[in-house]
Amino acid sequence: MPSMADSSFDVVSKVDRQEVDNALNTAGKELSQRYDFRGTNTTIAWSGEEKIVITSDTEERALAGLEVFKEKLIRRDISLKAFDAGEPVGSGKTFKISGDIVQGIDSEHAKKISKKIRDEGPKGVKAQIQGDELRVSSKKRDDLQAIIALLKGEDFGIALQFVNYR
Repeated sequence: MPSMADSSFDVVSKVDRQEVDNALNTAGKELSQRYDFRGTNTTIAWSGEEKIVITSDTEERALAGLEVFKEKLIRRDISLKAFDAGEPVGSGKTFKISGDIVQGIDSEHAKKISKKIRDEGPKGVKAQIQGDELRVSSKKRDDLQAIIALLKGEDFGIALQFVNYR
C-alpha cells in the first residue's frame, strides 16, 4: 500500500453512456432528415449494452452513416478510440456495420501502460493494475504530472482519462 505521503491518480478508459446515447440520437435524427439518406432505410440503434448497429440498403450509405455517428461522438468529446466499428456486412438487400463501445483497460493494455511508466517515467513512480484501471502513485506530485504528459503523448489504441488525482 502506498504510504499516506504518496499522491496518486487512476488511469481509466470510461465512456459516458449518456453522451454516447445523445450522439446516437442526434446521428439518428440526421440520418432520417438528410436528403442523401432518403429512401436508403439507413438507421442507427443500440443492440444490447455496448453495441451499436448501423443498417442501410447500400454499403456506401452505411459507411456514410458511420461517419455521421463519428462526427457526433467527436462533438461530444468522446474519443473515436472508444468506438470500435467493424466492416460493413451485406446480407440480402441490407448492409450492417456493428461497433462496440470500448470500456475499461484490458490486461494487455494495462501491462503496456505500466511498462511505459516503468521504462520512461521518473524513478519512484509505481503503477498498479486494479481490475480494469491503473493506479499510479508517487511521493512527488510533479512526477505524476510528468506521467500524465508521457501517457498523453503515447497512442495505446484506447481512450485514456486521468481521474481521482490526490
